[in-house]
Amino acid sequence: MKSIRELYRIGTGPSSSHTMAPRRAAEIFQHRNPECTYFRVTLYGSLAATGKGHLTDKAIFDVLRPHGNVELIWEPSIFKDFHPNGMRFEAIEDDHVVDDWTVYSVGGGALAEEDSAPIETADIYPHTKLTDILRWCTENGRTFWEYVELHEGSDIWIFLAKIWRVMREAVERGIETDGVIPGPLNLPRRAMRYNVRASGYKQSLQSRGLIFSYALAVSEENASGGRIVTAPTCGSSGVLPAVLYHLWKTREFSDTRIYRALATAGLIGNIVKQNASISGAEVGCQGEVGVACAMAAAAANQLFGGTPAQIEYAAEMGLEHHLGMTCDPVCGLVQIPCIERNAYAAARALDANLYSMYTDGHHRVSFDRVVEVMKQTGHDLPSIYKETGEGGLAKDFF
Repeated sequence: MKSIRELYRIGTGPSSSHTMAPRRAAEIFQHRNPECTYFRVTLYGSLAATGKGHLTDKAIFDVLRPHGNVELIWEPSIFKDFHPNGMRFEAIEDDHVVDDWTVYSVGGGALAEEDSAPIETADIYPHTKLTDILRWCTENGRTFWEYVELHEGSDIWIFLAKIWRVMREAVERGIETDGVIPGPLNLPRRAMRYNVRASGYKQSLQSRGLIFSYALAVSEENASGGRIVTAPTCGSSGVLPAVLYHLWKTREFSDTRIYRALATAGLIGNIVKQNASISGAEVGCQGEVGVACAMAAAAANQLFGGTPAQIEYAAEMGLEHHLGMTCDPVCGLVQIPCIERNAYAAARALDANLYSMYTDGHHRVSFDRVVEVMKQTGHDLPSIYKETGEGGLAKDFF
């Protein structure tokens, strides 16, 4: 299993799979063909179906147009067998194709070529299942963040400090920004209003209002093309920062403890990415917001001193109760229902944490089993419910 550095990516929204990954693919292809002055790019499946709403075309144009002409072809009805998010890059000289590369955006900003491993770093973790890692923790008297440090090295804390800073900045920008989110929906920002109104309620309602406002803040920043961290994706980037920021502010947890919570959350997201998918185009929104909820629930449980078994249970509930969630972005934009889903999932993550803390961590359905079910459920979902803009809430919206 790979480093959590491949899960947490700093970039600009609105989509890790439809914006960040295509931009990165274009950069790689241009670097391979530095003298080329004519590029042809074909987008397939989900990338073509919702690419305009996700600014896929802008991401590619921004990279390639400074070097030459770009022809962009949209093929929303063609779904490649390897993954729904397919891209074909061609470098053309004198009407001849001199380089031809097909690559796939497999979720969270990651790229993969067919019949090969994702274009990332080498594996560093010996285990790929949370059950095995939990057993290791029990046998060695350690917890999840110590397992991460053992395999990532001590410099992982420098990396996570940067991740936390970017997350915190996204929250703070979002709660101070008013106006309308770019796009045809003319959706007004609500984070600032929720944050202000929360102060007028008693503590229990105030807490829930604040967590809503923090998740809205990051999600609205993402939808506006702001700088965020994939956790595990752009479309679900508001959940984990909201929970961490809320607990950091209200419980005054130290930055060091926040870094450890991020390590634990990253391990949870990594396991799903390894054994299933975090791509909405492949498994629906359960793989994005559902996984983000599991990560945030585990992080919160870590902060409150939960045992490895309790942390595993919190993560399991966070994902289990999002099983079957569709990815149906209205107009192909990461706005409706994506932004509200982030706020709701952040609140559910705190509920999962609390529920788990009342137990000793023992339960019937393991996190690994839920990951298996999520993968199968995602494959069973019709394509219209997997980031194509053709089904669910996206159908006949206007």
